[in-house]
Formats: sequence, structure tokens, C-alpha cells
Amino acid sequence: MQQTSQHPTEQTLKLLRQLIAFNTVSRDSNLGLIEWTRDYLQQLGAQVRLTYDATRNKANLFATYGEAPGFGTVFSGHTDVVPVDGQAWQTDPFVATLREGRLYGRGTCDMKGFIAVCLSRLPHFANADLKRPVHLALSYDEELGCLGVGGLLDDLKAHGIAPVACIVGEPTSMQPVMAHKGKRAYRCCVQGLSAHSSSPSRGINAVDFAAELIVKIREIAAGLRTGNAWDTAYDVPYSTLTTTTIKGGIAVNTVPEHCEFVFEHRFLPGDPPQRVIEELNGYVKRVLLPQMQAEGARGQIRFEPLASYPGLNGTLDDEPVARAMRILGAEGARKVGFGTEAGLFAAAGIPAVICGPGDIAQAHKPDEFITLDQLARCESFFDRYVTASSVEATACP
Repeated sequence: MQQTSQHPTEQTLKLLRQLIAFNTVSRDSNLGLIEWTRDYLQQLGAQVRLTYDATRNKANLFATYGEAPGFGTVFSGHTDVVPVDGQAWQTDPFVATLREGRLYGRGTCDMKGFIAVCLSRLPHFANADLKRPVHLALSYDEELGCLGVGGLLDDLKAHGIAPVACIVGEPTSMQPVMAHKGKRAYRCCVQGLSAHSSSPSRGINAVDFAAELIVKIREIAAGLRTGNAWDTAYDVPYSTLTTTTIKGGIAVNTVPEHCEFVFEHRFLPGDPPQRVIEELNGYVKRVLLPQMQAEGARGQIRFEPLASYPGLNGTLDDEPVARAMRILGAEGARKVGFGTEAGLFAAAGIPAVICGPGDIAQAHKPDEFITLDQLARCESFFDRYVTASSVEATACP
């Protein structure tokens, strides 16, 4: 069932238009898309299970095609998209618009294009004599730090469902990716003491101490950049530490009593992430807190974890990586700096590879798009991967 055309099937395009029409920005519910997908798959013979967040306002979906014993490959994608607020779009971001071989819309590239291909191609295997079943996983809140998929993985473990491999369809221009960095993000809250700015010694300036801490973060980041823990297979071959947002103070003539900022640590697989936050905590206790006192009061600094996911540290010998390379005719597999849910699948004992249509450079931007030829290539890859998986399962003793 190899797709040789440079144009995807009409069914893939129809499904992608439907998916784009669901506004699944992370701050909002994804239930409209999930429930529509559940009904679509069940009508085509799939077994479907949902796992909800605490508010039951969002859900993951896990579907299975095929009656073969055991478990097969799971094709995985996230349903949430980033906001369009403040972006200058030339088209309606929630109406898929086709122009000159490109389909525009929020999520076309990241990553509803991949999901549309899966939904389009899965029914072709519904009545096939599969030696292994095929699974589809859809998650929520990936864009907030891979927050949703953990519930799906916990549910699979609790019910003894153990896929043998995972394809995460993030945009890689249909090139296999075997590794990516992990991430930890934190909010730092600095609590000082308010005072009139004409008597700054009577206050504890939260902005000043936040600034000192940000300088320390830059110092640690420089150490990561010049240290020995490099992997030149990555575009940025070292772990990074970056302050991204800051706010504090209420008036020009008032010593600010509160300041908070957010920073993130993107670390190479094998680079212990806890050492960064341990160094920052040590600096706070040893240097900053002794200085944060005035008028009998003491300031406080606390770090609040916002997001955390592990890196993916696959190898060329991993089953999904090797198979993807064979199908695509690739001589190797890349390593990337951006994070995905693949590291969480791997941590759950499910070997993973990242391979999907579209260019990551288009993700999160205004006028996000995916090219038709990328969708067609993904269709071909999906069909060939499922077929190869079933054939190789037959050949196994």
C-alpha cells in the first residue's frame, strides 16, 4: 500500500481540515477533538479507551486496531496547540487553507498533520491479517511540558498494555530522530519587603535579589557551555539554562517586595538535571538569604517546578529507529534539542523514534503550514511501517 504520489489522499486532507477546526489551544479543553476521534475510530472497528485529567475537561485517547495477540507499535501525537494571540496571521488559523502546495493553519505542522495521516491510514488495516495490532495514542497538554501523556502511560501499565515500539510524529521532515534533550522548567519567587524608595535600606528589594540570582543562572549556563559534557550530534551540543520571563515591582517610588521569573534547563541525556537546581539552592542559602533582612524581617526565595520530562537517548540499534531508517532509506538518525513525549514512552519501557511530517521551523509561528508532499511521504511511511512490523512479527520464532 505504498503511497508514491507527491500528494496525500483526499481523506487525509479532509481529516486534517476537521482537526484544524477544533481549537485545542492548551489553555482550553480538547474534548471536542477527542470525542469526535473516538466516535470516528469506533465506527471503524477500533477499541478505544480515554484517560482524563483531574477536571475531566481534557483527555488522552488510546486506540487499537487488530485482533492479533500481544501488542504492536503505537503511533503517538499530541492534540494541543500553542496560542495564536498577538500573531499576525494572513489566514484564519483554525480554518485549513490550501495555497501553492501548502496547507496553512494552527497545528498543521505541530502536529495534527501526523494525526490526520494516522486516522486516514488506520482503517486500511482494520480488516488486514495483522500479526501485530496497531495502536494510536493522542495526548493533551504536551505544549505545557508533556503534562498529559503520563496519565495515558499509567493507564496502559495498570492494564498490562505494553506496546513494543512507539513512533512520535513530531515534525522532523520525515527523517528519523533517535534522541532529544530533557527539560526542567521552574518559577522562582522572590519575596522581599516593601518600603518607600527614598529609604531603600528599610526594605528588601525583591527585584535586586532576583537580578543577582539571574546573574548566577547565567554563570551556571556559561559553565555548561564550556564544560566537557558535549555531544556534537546536537545543533547546540551542550546543556542550556535560560531565563525566559520576569515581572516585579508596582511603582517607580516603591521598593518592590515581590519578583518572580521563569527559567528552563534543557539538558543532554545523561547529564544529571538535579545538579543545577541544587547549585542554585545552595547559592540562595549561602549567599542571598543572609543578605535579605531589614527592619527585623527576612526575605524568602523559593523554586516552583513547572514542567519536567526526560530526554530520549535512543540508539541506531533500537527496533523503531532501525526500522524507520530502513523504510526511509536513511543512513543515520538525528539528535534534536526540542523535547517530545518520546522520552516518557522510552522511560516506560517502550522504545521510541521521532519521525513525522513538516519542518519544526514552522511550529508555533504565524501562518504555520505543512507541505502536501510531506503528508504524502508520511502516508507512505505509515503504510510501510505497519506492513513491515506485521511481516517481521510473522518471521519471529
